[in-house]
Amino acid sequence: MIPSFNVQQKNIAYAASPAERIAILDSLRGIALLGILLVNIQFFGLPELQVFDVSVKQESGLNFFTWYVFGTGVLEGTMRAIFSMLFGAGVILFISRLEEKKKGLIPVAFFFRRQFWLLLFGLFDAYILLWYGDVLFMYAICGLFLFPFRKLPAKYLFAITAICLLLTTARENLELYKEKAAIKKGQQLASIDTAKSKLSAGQVRALADFNNYRTGYTHEEKLRIIQEQETEVLGSYRQMFHSRRTLSGQREGLYYYAIWDILLFMFLGMAFFKTGVLQGETSVKTYAWMAICGLCIGLPLSYFYLQPQLYYQHNYFEIAIHKRFEFYELQRFVRSIGIFGLIMLIYKSGWLKRIFEITRPVGQMAFTNYLGQSLLCGLFFYGAGLGMFGKLQRYELYYVVAVLWVFQVFVSYLWLKYFYYGPAEWLWRCLTYGRKQPFRKAYPNMSSSSSG
Repeated sequence: MIPSFNVQQKNIAYAASPAERIAILDSLRGIALLGILLVNIQFFGLPELQVFDVSVKQESGLNFFTWYVFGTGVLEGTMRAIFSMLFGAGVILFISRLEEKKKGLIPVAFFFRRQFWLLLFGLFDAYILLWYGDVLFMYAICGLFLFPFRKLPAKYLFAITAICLLLTTARENLELYKEKAAIKKGQQLASIDTAKSKLSAGQVRALADFNNYRTGYTHEEKLRIIQEQETEVLGSYRQMFHSRRTLSGQREGLYYYAIWDILLFMFLGMAFFKTGVLQGETSVKTYAWMAICGLCIGLPLSYFYLQPQLYYQHNYFEIAIHKRFEFYELQRFVRSIGIFGLIMLIYKSGWLKRIFEITRPVGQMAFTNYLGQSLLCGLFFYGAGLGMFGKLQRYELYYVVAVLWVFQVFVSYLWLKYFYYGPAEWLWRCLTYGRKQPFRKAYPNMSSSSSG
């Protein structure tokens, strides 16, 4: 149970003033929020196997283009990276503002309460709204790890980022070579003449696992899995809930993504915030170099990373045999730096200024809008709603994205004329501070909502 604290909170529990808020951070948050839907929509609308595998239904043309640009080769993981960077910066902002007004353990208590409630929101997103790609749960856990590092100089945070990148690349390759070893052992067992040599119980199990792995990527087996996933998602709410009710996915996510993927960019975000990179305080030349180097190196890396998948038609048994080096996180890291640099270059140069103004309210309500995407996509795609899961071609999913973008931009802009926060942000603040927060403005602000 998270305890309440009997403290005077009127100076620290209210909304940050326009002077305190950093407009570009809200704009970046809005861009990331809208951008992440470009990737997530495929997971909402298609069976997971089909999301990654364009060969199973022989997709080409616009379907292949949207798979490559949004699903795997260009934007994949980049918006998640920017979100993680902003979260890392947000930890510093949240605690530092509290520490300016209150001393002792009060800021610490509020921070841990904030993370606790975020964790519960994540469980709500994953197991009530049934979004298995939820990141809130992992952000809540990872945020706790950031606390001891919040006052480190930027150079040490950059060093920690580099260590995380090295560790995750090492982990990826360790798993690759474990697979290679298991395949080699299976091939050796398969070559044994069982008429002359009897296999032990352990060898029989290992051989069965090998055969299942080897035959698990046939076209017929892929189609069976897709049909199974469609039946699961298009069933009743109760059926879908029971199929996803275990926490195994979250535990797996914590190991594969939270420690290696999310923390990596959270530390980078803390470093970027302390050096002014996130706030747009660095020179245009710096952002230009980030964009040029990140994209000119990252995009070719992504291209070469995807070639084995295309060549072997997503047969991961064959890929594991022939692949020599795993570099998913490395190519995503470089590509994400390039995309971020490009966004900041556009911001610094003054191009497309209106885009940053439009996305700012969306970013101010990013928490509400993130949960809103889970709710609205669930109502549209899941069997408990309209049941459109698996019914649209890959490129047609982006008509849904366009509608949701327009809806969330309009609602965010309109909502913030009348309210200080989005509903989810307001509830989170109330729970964090243990008291009701101001919500409705005294009168509607008919001008653009204040930057936040």
